[in-house]
Amino acid sequence: MNRSNYFNYIEEKLNILSYRIKSRGKINLLDLNIYSETFFAELMNRLLGYELENINVIKQNTEGIDLVDNKNRVIVQVSATSSKQKIENSLAKKIFEDYSGFGFKFIAISGDADKLRTQTFVNPYKVIFSPSNDIYDIKSLLNIVLNMQISVQRGLYEFLKDELGSFVDIVKVDSNLASIINILSQEDLSGIVDSPEINSFEILRKIEFNDLLTVQPTIDDYKIYYSRLDEKYKEFDKQGANKSLSVLAVIRKQYIKLLGHL
Repeated sequence: MNRSNYFNYIEEKLNILSYRIKSRGKINLLDLNIYSETFFAELMNRLLGYELENINVIKQNTEGIDLVDNKNRVIVQVSATSSKQKIENSLAKKIFEDYSGFGFKFIAISGDADKLRTQTFVNPYKVIFSPSNDIYDIKSLLNIVLNMQISVQRGLYEFLKDELGSFVDIVKVDSNLASIINILSQEDLSGIVDSPEINSFEILRKIEFNDLLTVQPTIDDYKIYYSRLDEKYKEFDKQGANKSLSVLAVIRKQYIKLLGHL
Protein backbone atom coordinates (compact mmCIF):
# COMPACT_ATOMS: atom_id res chain seq x y z
CA MET A 1 0.00 0.00 0.00
CA ASN A 2 1.45 3.36 -1.04
CA ARG A 3 0.28 5.10 2.13
CA SER A 4 2.30 2.76 4.34
CA ASN A 5 5.30 3.00 1.99
CA TYR A 6 5.25 6.80 2.16
CA PHE A 7 4.82 6.85 5.94
CA ASN A 8 7.51 4.24 6.57
CA TYR A 9 10.00 6.24 4.53
CA ILE A 10 9.10 9.54 6.22
CA GLU A 11 9.23 7.96 9.69
CA GLU A 12 12.62 6.39 9.05
CA LYS A 13 14.21 9.53 7.64
CA LEU A 14 12.94 11.85 10.39
CA ASN A 15 14.02 9.49 13.16
CA ILE A 16 17.46 9.02 11.63
CA LEU A 17 17.86 12.79 11.29
CA SER A 18 16.80 13.26 14.91
CA TYR A 19 19.23 10.60 16.12
CA ARG A 20 22.13 12.04 14.11
CA ILE A 21 21.50 15.55 15.44
CA LYS A 22 21.52 14.21 19.00
CA SER A 23 24.61 12.01 18.62
CA ARG A 24 26.62 14.62 16.68
CA GLY A 25 25.72 17.24 19.27
CA LYS A 26 27.47 15.16 21.91
CA ILE A 27 30.77 15.72 20.08
CA ASN A 28 29.95 19.36 19.31
CA LEU A 29 29.19 18.87 15.61
CA LEU A 30 26.31 21.31 15.13
CA ASP A 31 26.12 21.75 11.36
CA LEU A 32 22.94 19.67 11.10
CA ASN A 33 21.27 21.91 13.69
CA ILE A 34 21.83 24.93 11.45
CA TYR A 35 20.59 23.22 8.29
CA SER A 36 17.60 21.85 10.20
CA GLU A 37 16.11 25.30 10.74
CA THR A 38 15.31 25.71 7.05
CA PHE A 39 14.40 22.02 6.70
CA PHE A 40 11.85 22.17 9.52
CA ALA A 41 10.44 25.42 8.16
CA GLU A 42 9.50 23.61 4.95
CA LEU A 43 8.32 20.56 6.88
CA MET A 44 5.98 22.60 9.09
CA ASN A 45 4.71 24.49 6.06
CA ARG A 46 3.71 21.20 4.48
CA LEU A 47 2.27 19.69 7.65
CA LEU A 48 0.36 22.68 9.03
CA GLY A 49 -0.09 25.00 6.06
CA TYR A 50 2.23 27.71 7.36
CA GLU A 51 4.45 30.04 5.35
CA LEU A 52 7.46 29.93 7.65
CA GLU A 53 10.83 31.24 6.61
CA ASN A 54 14.18 31.39 8.35
CA ILE A 55 14.22 34.66 10.28
CA ASN A 56 18.00 34.94 9.89
CA VAL A 57 17.41 35.53 6.19
CA ILE A 58 15.32 38.56 7.15
CA LYS A 59 17.16 39.72 10.28
CA GLN A 60 20.62 38.38 11.13
CA ASN A 61 21.50 36.95 14.56
CA THR A 62 17.98 36.96 15.97
CA GLU A 63 17.91 35.26 19.39
CA GLY A 64 15.04 33.22 20.71
CA ILE A 65 13.29 32.42 17.45
CA ASP A 66 14.35 30.73 14.23
CA LEU A 67 11.34 30.83 11.92
CA VAL A 68 8.60 33.36 11.29
CA ASP A 69 5.32 33.37 9.37
CA ASN A 70 4.06 36.95 9.17
CA LYS A 71 0.87 36.00 7.34
CA ASN A 72 -0.32 33.47 9.94
CA ARG A 73 1.42 35.34 12.79
CA VAL A 74 3.48 32.39 13.99
CA ILE A 75 7.05 32.25 15.30
CA VAL A 76 8.97 29.02 15.84
CA GLN A 77 12.00 27.92 17.83
CA VAL A 78 13.78 24.83 16.43
CA SER A 79 15.99 23.23 19.08
CA ALA A 80 18.02 20.09 19.74
CA THR A 81 17.60 20.87 23.46
CA SER A 82 14.20 19.89 24.82
CA SER A 83 14.01 21.38 28.30
CA LYS A 84 11.86 23.78 30.28
CA GLN A 85 14.82 26.12 30.67
CA LYS A 86 15.35 26.27 26.91
CA ILE A 87 11.74 27.24 26.28
CA GLU A 88 11.70 29.84 29.06
CA ASN A 89 14.95 31.32 27.78
CA SER A 90 13.32 31.71 24.38
CA LEU A 91 10.14 33.24 25.81
CA ALA A 92 12.24 35.78 27.75
CA LYS A 93 13.90 37.26 24.65
CA LYS A 94 13.18 40.93 24.01
CA ILE A 95 12.55 40.18 20.33
CA PHE A 96 8.99 39.20 21.30
CA GLU A 97 8.19 42.89 21.74
CA ASP A 98 8.35 43.12 17.95
CA TYR A 99 5.94 40.21 17.50
CA SER A 100 3.00 41.12 19.70
CA GLY A 101 0.00 38.91 18.95
CA PHE A 102 2.07 36.14 17.37
CA GLY A 103 1.77 32.51 18.44
CA PHE A 104 4.88 30.66 19.58
CA LYS A 105 5.71 27.07 18.57
CA PHE A 106 8.61 25.00 19.90
CA ILE A 107 10.02 22.03 17.95
CA ALA A 108 12.21 19.56 19.86
CA ILE A 109 14.10 17.91 17.02
CA SER A 110 16.12 15.37 19.00
CA GLY A 111 14.16 14.57 22.15
CA ASP A 112 10.79 13.52 23.53
CA ALA A 113 8.54 16.43 24.47
CA ASP A 114 5.74 14.62 26.32
CA LYS A 115 6.72 15.91 29.76
CA LEU A 116 7.21 19.46 28.49
CA ARG A 117 3.59 19.59 27.30
CA THR A 118 2.36 19.13 30.87
CA GLN A 119 4.40 21.96 32.40
CA THR A 120 3.79 25.67 32.89
CA PHE A 121 6.27 28.29 31.71
CA VAL A 122 7.27 31.80 32.69
CA ASN A 123 6.05 33.96 29.81
CA PRO A 124 7.05 37.59 30.50
CA TYR A 125 5.91 38.97 27.14
CA LYS A 126 2.55 37.16 27.24
CA VAL A 127 3.26 35.35 24.00
CA ILE A 128 0.39 33.22 22.70
CA PHE A 129 1.64 29.79 23.74
CA SER A 130 -0.18 26.64 24.83
CA PRO A 131 2.35 23.95 25.86
CA SER A 132 -0.06 21.07 25.23
CA ASN A 133 -0.67 22.18 21.64
CA ASP A 134 2.38 24.21 20.64
CA ILE A 135 5.28 21.92 21.57
CA TYR A 136 6.22 19.42 18.88
CA ASP A 137 8.69 16.57 18.64
CA ILE A 138 9.34 13.96 15.96
CA LYS A 139 6.68 11.66 17.37
CA SER A 140 3.94 14.29 17.29
CA LEU A 141 4.92 15.37 13.78
CA LEU A 142 4.71 11.76 12.63
CA ASN A 143 1.22 11.49 14.12
CA ILE A 144 0.21 14.36 11.86
CA VAL A 145 1.81 12.64 8.86
CA LEU A 146 0.00 9.39 9.65
CA ASN A 147 -3.41 11.02 9.21
CA MET A 148 -2.63 13.17 6.16
CA GLN A 149 -4.25 12.63 2.78
CA ILE A 150 -2.16 10.38 0.58
CA SER A 151 -1.56 13.17 -1.96
CA VAL A 152 -0.04 15.32 0.79
CA GLN A 153 1.98 12.36 2.07
CA ARG A 154 3.31 11.85 -1.44
CA GLY A 155 4.44 15.47 -1.64
CA LEU A 156 6.13 15.18 1.74
CA TYR A 157 7.80 11.94 0.65
CA GLU A 158 9.20 13.66 -2.45
CA PHE A 159 10.44 16.58 -0.34
CA LEU A 160 12.24 14.28 2.11
CA LYS A 161 13.65 12.22 -0.73
CA ASP A 162 15.19 15.36 -2.23
CA GLU A 163 16.50 16.56 1.14
CA LEU A 164 17.52 13.34 2.87
CA GLY A 165 18.00 10.65 0.23
CA SER A 166 16.06 8.38 -2.07
CA PHE A 167 13.99 5.36 -1.16
CA VAL A 168 15.40 1.85 -1.33
CA ASP A 169 14.78 0.31 -4.76
CA ILE A 170 12.82 -2.80 -3.77
CA VAL A 171 13.35 -4.36 -7.21
CA LYS A 172 17.09 -4.10 -6.71
CA VAL A 173 16.72 -5.51 -3.20
CA ASP A 174 14.89 -8.53 -4.62
CA SER A 175 17.54 -9.04 -7.28
CA ASN A 176 20.36 -8.81 -4.76
CA LEU A 177 18.64 -11.25 -2.42
CA ALA A 178 18.23 -13.71 -5.27
CA SER A 179 21.91 -13.43 -6.16
CA ILE A 180 23.02 -13.93 -2.56
CA ILE A 181 20.79 -16.94 -2.07
CA ASN A 182 21.99 -18.42 -5.33
CA ILE A 183 25.57 -18.26 -4.05
CA LEU A 184 24.66 -19.59 -0.61
CA SER A 185 22.70 -22.48 -2.10
CA GLN A 186 25.93 -23.82 -3.62
CA GLU A 187 27.51 -24.24 -0.19
CA ASP A 188 27.31 -27.48 1.80
CA LEU A 189 25.59 -26.37 4.99
CA SER A 190 24.10 -29.72 5.95
CA GLY A 191 26.69 -30.27 8.68
CA ILE A 192 25.90 -27.09 10.60
CA VAL A 193 22.12 -26.84 10.41
CA ASP A 194 21.45 -28.52 13.74
CA SER A 195 24.30 -26.82 15.56
CA PRO A 196 25.37 -23.69 13.71
CA GLU A 197 28.65 -22.24 14.92
CA ILE A 198 28.03 -18.64 14.01
CA ASN A 199 29.64 -15.62 15.61
CA SER A 200 26.86 -13.05 15.62
CA PHE A 201 29.27 -10.15 16.17
CA GLU A 202 27.81 -9.75 19.66
CA ILE A 203 25.05 -7.62 18.22
CA LEU A 204 23.50 -6.46 21.47
CA ARG A 205 26.88 -5.43 22.89
CA LYS A 206 27.66 -3.47 19.74
CA ILE A 207 24.26 -1.76 19.81
CA GLU A 208 24.92 -0.60 23.37
CA PHE A 209 28.58 0.27 22.76
CA ASN A 210 27.75 2.42 19.72
CA ASP A 211 24.78 4.06 21.45
CA LEU A 212 22.31 2.64 18.92
CA LEU A 213 19.51 1.73 21.34
CA THR A 214 17.42 4.63 20.04
CA VAL A 215 17.38 3.13 16.54
CA GLN A 216 16.69 -0.42 17.67
CA PRO A 217 13.05 -0.03 16.49
CA THR A 218 14.42 0.69 13.01
CA ILE A 219 16.35 -2.58 13.17
CA ASP A 220 13.10 -4.31 14.10
CA ASP A 221 11.37 -2.70 11.12
CA TYR A 222 13.57 -4.63 8.75
CA LYS A 223 11.96 -7.87 9.85
CA ILE A 224 9.67 -7.37 6.87
CA TYR A 225 12.46 -8.52 4.60
CA TYR A 226 12.36 -11.93 6.25
CA SER A 227 9.17 -12.91 4.39
CA ARG A 228 10.62 -11.67 1.13
CA LEU A 229 13.72 -13.76 1.76
CA ASP A 230 11.53 -16.76 2.54
CA GLU A 231 9.74 -16.33 -0.80
CA LYS A 232 13.04 -16.36 -2.62
CA TYR A 233 14.08 -19.56 -0.90
CA LYS A 234 10.84 -21.24 -1.89
CA GLU A 235 11.46 -20.27 -5.50
CA PHE A 236 14.90 -21.84 -5.36
CA ASP A 237 13.44 -25.01 -3.85
CA LYS A 238 10.95 -25.28 -6.70
CA GLN A 239 13.89 -25.12 -9.07
CA GLY A 240 15.64 -27.95 -7.23
CA ALA A 241 18.09 -25.87 -5.18
CA ASN A 242 16.88 -27.53 -1.98
CA LYS A 243 20.09 -26.71 -0.14
CA SER A 244 18.47 -23.33 0.42
CA LEU A 245 16.49 -24.98 3.22
CA SER A 246 19.74 -25.46 5.10
CA VAL A 247 20.63 -21.82 4.62
CA LEU A 248 17.16 -20.71 5.73
CA ALA A 249 17.32 -22.93 8.80
CA VAL A 250 20.62 -21.37 9.87
CA ILE A 251 19.31 -17.84 9.37
CA ARG A 252 16.04 -18.63 11.15
CA LYS A 253 17.79 -20.14 14.18
CA GLN A 254 20.19 -17.24 14.40
CA TYR A 255 17.37 -14.71 14.03
CA ILE A 256 15.33 -16.31 16.83
CA LYS A 257 18.42 -16.43 19.03
CA LEU A 258 19.16 -12.73 18.48
CA LEU A 259 15.52 -11.75 18.93
CA GLY A 260 15.63 -13.33 22.38
CA HIS A 261 18.51 -11.03 23.33
CA LEU A 262 17.11 -7.76 21.90
